[in-house]
Amino acid sequence: MVMAEQVTAPLAYHGEGAVWCSDWGGLKWVDMLAGDVLSLDGASGSVSRLHVGSPVAAMLRPRARGGFVVATEREFALWGKSGKEWSTPPLWSDERRRFNEGGCDPSGGLICGSMSYHVEKGVGEVFRMNADRTVERLFGDVTISNGLGFNSSGTRMYYVDTITRRIDLFDVDGGRFLNRRPFVSMREGIGNPDGLWVDEHDGVWVALWGGSAVHHFNSEGVLEDVIEVPVTQVTSCTFGGANLDQLFITTSRENLAADDEPSAGAVFCASVGIRGLPVIACDA
Repeated sequence: MVMAEQVTAPLAYHGEGAVWCSDWGGLKWVDMLAGDVLSLDGASGSVSRLHVGSPVAAMLRPRARGGFVVATEREFALWGKSGKEWSTPPLWSDERRRFNEGGCDPSGGLICGSMSYHVEKGVGEVFRMNADRTVERLFGDVTISNGLGFNSSGTRMYYVDTITRRIDLFDVDGGRFLNRRPFVSMREGIGNPDGLWVDEHDGVWVALWGGSAVHHFNSEGVLEDVIEVPVTQVTSCTFGGANLDQLFITTSRENLAADDEPSAGAVFCASVGIRGLPVIACDA
């Protein structure tokens, strides 16, 4: 086991969606319910905030042409150097649902799933925004659509619907996702799977909400490493640093009392000796 070290103050109420991209200077993540994108200055350790105009900034990815794309409450929005450039209309009318988490597929499309604010079973859906900015519904019947990632060849997608307590596996064929099946099932008492990232050996690193840890499963689904985090609500992880071998981990203090877990909401980091896959940029 390895203990992650704290690298920021507890600045986020609900930190999520960690992504490292050298083109934008390193680490960004979201303070989800505040609707803010946070950026870490690697030299000074200072953190800046950008509000993206929504009470929810669910996830973000770099754009191939510069800037970033963010999923807000019910929209995909494109940002450039001078600010917001474009957004979809709201993708549904039900205000009880919001986007939650996602990522880019090997073709540069942006995939993100939704969930109910009240965690209503099966009402979530997963959408993809393609490079031409059209949006399609991929599948539904999900409850807490969460982390997803692709193997190094782009032939497999790993996906979490937290309520199932599993990481599932899809085959990828021409932009379609087929043959969904369990990859890893979490035993009771270790927390619930949340955000994930994939390494160069097609191992999966998954944050455990309520589990104070990130677990690393190899490409066969066997547990190989546990990264301990000194707070309970661990939300996402990504590889960063010059060699992509530093695991950055976001946390949350949602629903915690003011004096509980004083480090909750901070970003943590651990040296893991394995390189992660670089982030896939969105082509929109």
